[in-house]
Amino acid sequence: MVRIGNFLFHYRNALFPLVYLLLVFKSRPLANHYLLCVVIGFVVACTGQLLRAVTIGLEYIVRGGRNRQVYAEDLVQGGMFAHCRNPLYAGNFLILLGIGIAADSVLFVAVAIPFFIFAYAAIIAAEENYLRNKFGEKFDSYCARVNRLLPSLSGIAQTFAGMRFNWRRLVTAEYGSTFSWLGAMILVTQKNLWLRGQYKTDPALVWALWSCFIVLLLAYGTARFLKKSGLLDDRVTSAS
Repeated sequence: MVRIGNFLFHYRNALFPLVYLLLVFKSRPLANHYLLCVVIGFVVACTGQLLRAVTIGLEYIVRGGRNRQVYAEDLVQGGMFAHCRNPLYAGNFLILLGIGIAADSVLFVAVAIPFFIFAYAAIIAAEENYLRNKFGEKFDSYCARVNRLLPSLSGIAQTFAGMRFNWRRLVTAEYGSTFSWLGAMILVTQKNLWLRGQYKTDPALVWALWSCFIVLLLAYGTARFLKKSGLLDDRVTSAS
């Protein structure tokens, strides 16, 4: 499992987008009411984004690898990492699940979601093997206190009270991935409108969705400009 995890970690930027392409294909729907799927999927994805946002805003972890290999400078145990050992991966999975539900796609939910469950389990196994070898009893003690994926809310108020939320770091690290999943939500909804023959019969919804996409593009451009201009003065590496 560790060897597979190291392989997936190294090639995930090439492999994962191939799985996302399943969203393009026509699929048997999950439900009769695709707009209900959009709402449910959006809520699920927002929950994942909130988890990622809180994690990055409180105490960022530079554990995204070095030269596409598992690497960690230190064992971060503060912020959300005091409540969940892998909050970024948990957030990622919720976002992916939300997109699959919003796409109303049996194909994506039946194929992509099991793939990502396996992929993240393997990557986590590889990372934990690395961390255990590097930090030894310190990491074992951390594992004994903190859940692997399910966040514990015990002491969460004290965590927030004792830390400063870094919104500049959040925008710098997250604007790209947030644009990607929100854009995907809009596009899969447009796709379902087209497949159900409602693209021409419901122009108000179509234009509302394209308007949201334009606003999203402007927000992305603004965040990118702020980062490149140095107005967001936090040096971070992209989140895992």
